[in-house]
Formats: sequence, C-alpha cells, structure tokens
Amino acid sequence: MVRGVPRWLKALTWVFVALTLVFVLGPLIVVAGVSVSESQFIAFPPAGFSLRWFGAIFESNAYVGALVTSLQLALLVTVTATVIGAGAAITLHRRRLPGTGILAGLFLSPLILPSIIFAIGLLMLWSASVGPVSLPVLWIGHTVIALPYVIRTTLAVLADSDPFLEEAARTMGASRWQRIRHVVLPQCAPGLAAGAFFAFNISFDEAVVALFLRTPDLVTLPIQIYNQLEFSPDPTVAAVSTLMMGLTILLIAVIDRFLGIQRFVGT
Repeated sequence: MVRGVPRWLKALTWVFVALTLVFVLGPLIVVAGVSVSESQFIAFPPAGFSLRWFGAIFESNAYVGALVTSLQLALLVTVTATVIGAGAAITLHRRRLPGTGILAGLFLSPLILPSIIFAIGLLMLWSASVGPVSLPVLWIGHTVIALPYVIRTTLAVLADSDPFLEEAARTMGASRWQRIRHVVLPQCAPGLAAGAFFAFNISFDEAVVALFLRTPDLVTLPIQIYNQLEFSPDPTVAAVSTLMMGLTILLIAVIDRFLGIQRFVGT
C-alpha cells in the first residue's frame, strides 16, 4: 500500500515553490514598478504612475541607436545561427562524416567556454589579423555563442524523428535535396524555431562580448543600459528593461500562435 505524502512535506514544497517564484519574479516586478514611477530617481515602491520614462527612451538618440543596433544584430545572428545550426545538426545526426564526435564537441564548446575569455580572444585575433572592430566581428561573436542552442534543440527533435520517412521518400525517387527540403527540414521545424528563439534572445541580451567589441559608434542596448547605470542612473533604465521583457513575452506569444507552446517546450 502506497502511503500518502505527509502534510509537512506538502507544506514545505509549497513554501519552496513560493520562495522560488519570489526570487524569480520579484526583481522583474521591481523593475516594472520603477519604470512607471513619477520619481526622477530609481526607487521602489513607485511614487505615483507615469509613462514618461518610456517616452524618454524614444526621445534619446543613444537609446534609439542602441536599440536599432541590437535588433539588427539579433536578426542577423538569428538567421545565421539557424541556417548553420540546421546544417550542422543534420550532419551530426546522420554521423556520415569522420570525426563527428570531435565536430560535435567543437560546435558545443561555447557552452562551457567563459564568455569573457572568448571575447578577449576574438578581440585580439580580429585586431591583429583584420583591424578595428566593427559590426561584422560582433555578428560573428554572437553567432558563435548562439549556435550551440540551435544545434542542441534541433538534435533533440531529430532524435525523435522517424528515419523511415526519408527512406520512403528516397524509394519514391526523391533526390537528396528534395528529401532534406520536404522531409528532414519539416521534422526539424520545432527545434529550429526553439533555436531561433534562443539565438535572438541571447544576441539581444548579450553584454560581455559586446562590452569588449564595442566602439563609440557601435553600442548595443545592454551596453547602453550599463553606461546609463554607471554614470547617470534614472528610471529610463527600468523602462528599457521592461521593454526587453515585453519583447521576450511577445516572442513567446508568437511561437505559441504559430507553433504551439507545448510543442515548443517539448523540444
């Protein structure tokens, strides 16, 4: 006979869940509260209610320029990492190349390599071999750190795919590219969508690599927030952070609408 769960254990579980929610959601609530405060200083709870700090973001050339740079960079990284990650995941899944294990470790190594070491190394390499840093080097750096997420999510989907579908297409006369286009890529779609989501968010929020590869004319939104906090902090920082949280929520809503959040999480 299976014994029931003791009441003290249930109570302890609920306390643990509540504390976890407080630590996870508490900072987000504070940031959102400060962003609508009427005060000119960062303080919580907010004094009054005002949306003027959101308007101040779009009146600031520094914030608008940083936002445009971050969006442009994130879109470039999303496309590049998704295309390269799809090809790498399909190749690794089929294991038809010699040294597949070494290639897998190479592609996934940015997950364990500290970002600061990678940023310093990329800065030294680019400065010595190419010249001053620019948007392309930041694009390459963000793509490298986002690529493992695309590969991992796509490999997870391919592991549960039906290999006989591609074999059936081959038997019916489909060429290799037709099989990849009409069979393999549709099977990869949930993993690619998840990987693209991670790639966009990682690039949009990345601060360490951007901190080392920035120039006076190349500043991303996280670096602009850091600069604002360092020299003249005000509630616009909280307003920008709230918009970034809202963008993440919007992306999740889009994925839920077109792909289904349960299928997305299932990757």
